[in-house]
Amino acid sequence: MFRALAARVTPAGVTDAEANAVLSVYPLQLSRFLEEAWAAGGFAGTAWPTLLNLPSTKMPVPIGSIAKSQEPGGLLATLASGVQPTLGVPTQPFTVPTTPGTTAAQAILGPAPLWDHAMYAYLIEATGIFEIFADVVRRYVVGETLPTPSADSVAWVRSTEELFFRDPPLFSTSGALNSQLRADAAINRRNLYWRMFGLDLPHPVGRGVSGQPWKRDVGPTINTRFLELWNELLRQVWLGYENDTNSSGAKATDPSYVAYLCQTLSELLELRRRGGMLAREEFAFVSMMSWFHLTVEYDTSIVVDLKATAGGSGNAADRLAAIGARVGIAPSRQSRELFELADLMSPVLWAIELGLFNVPAQAETLYKHGSPNAVATAMNRIVDLWQSATGERVKDLAVTTRRAGAEPRSAQPTRLMAGSAVAPPARPVAPTAGSTNGHRPTTLTRG
Repeated sequence: MFRALAARVTPAGVTDAEANAVLSVYPLQLSRFLEEAWAAGGFAGTAWPTLLNLPSTKMPVPIGSIAKSQEPGGLLATLASGVQPTLGVPTQPFTVPTTPGTTAAQAILGPAPLWDHAMYAYLIEATGIFEIFADVVRRYVVGETLPTPSADSVAWVRSTEELFFRDPPLFSTSGALNSQLRADAAINRRNLYWRMFGLDLPHPVGRGVSGQPWKRDVGPTINTRFLELWNELLRQVWLGYENDTNSSGAKATDPSYVAYLCQTLSELLELRRRGGMLAREEFAFVSMMSWFHLTVEYDTSIVVDLKATAGGSGNAADRLAAIGARVGIAPSRQSRELFELADLMSPVLWAIELGLFNVPAQAETLYKHGSPNAVATAMNRIVDLWQSATGERVKDLAVTTRRAGAEPRSAQPTRLMAGSAVAPPARPVAPTAGSTNGHRPTTLTRG
């Protein structure tokens, strides 16, 4: 949400100035802006075809009914956020909306603003960004062990602490972060990732938490099949992409099988959203991670003060690594891939969940060469990044020549799932001092 807000400060695109403008807004305004975004109805049902270059003109909203959890319009108007960017980058870029009956979120993001898929939050958090910035904020509020902050950085510290490190306002959408019944926000985020994707974060939760409480009482229907299905889909997409322009011989990919994989993934994810379940959690955690992502995406004030600038040719992973070195916490070695994957996988997973690739003709869009085909281009990049980030060899079956005498390998397994559908327990990882996020074995882990 915060990155989307920064993108609308000026029509020319985001620079350091636009990012700083958003990060220095008064925290109460930002909190109310999130309420306005939530009340606007979820994510845009008409925006995704444009983003993915697809022909559809209208799509259903898959998150279930959230109307009963939205703040009534009268209450929104009583305390409006006043967050509305003006053109240019003035010294005070946010003013109260002037159009009667229009909330700031509607004016900025359209009638139905979108948020990223829960996978975006998972991939961003897997970099270790939350732990690093938690220690940055802690050090600034309890002592003076970090470089002297500027006024903008002090504002960032206050907003970060107010929004993400204290009890949320009563009856707010961000109340999904914690309560007396689920008091630890870090455990709550892991609960979302486990239920939606059957995945654990690659670093230990720390802070004296024993065991894996985010898996307690979740029931037997968590999506432990997600990772295997997703890996298989990437294998088939790469196989199709590699062989799509063959001038002779058979095409190796069956679009019906690709459509079946997409439909299975769609049904798997939708099952976790019945009645609007997990919608508030997804919204709150995606918003949180977008705040930290925006912080390191540019040379923002806090990045400058921590002497972690990377310039125009740098990237978020470079800045995060430099900040992590300041507080003795190493980010994931795959941070560069994870940041890029988060942006690419979010719209693709929403499209899969919406059922856009459930028939063979549409499934071919995932790997078909042609101009333009933004979907195939994005999927090709996802395959490269996913293999690099996870070590999963999704390109192994995509071979164009066979060795003489070698046994032919089928592109489609006889059994989609090998072994039990329930993931085996992960090896315990003991917390260590300082650098805990640089473990290599694989970025994505199943518990």
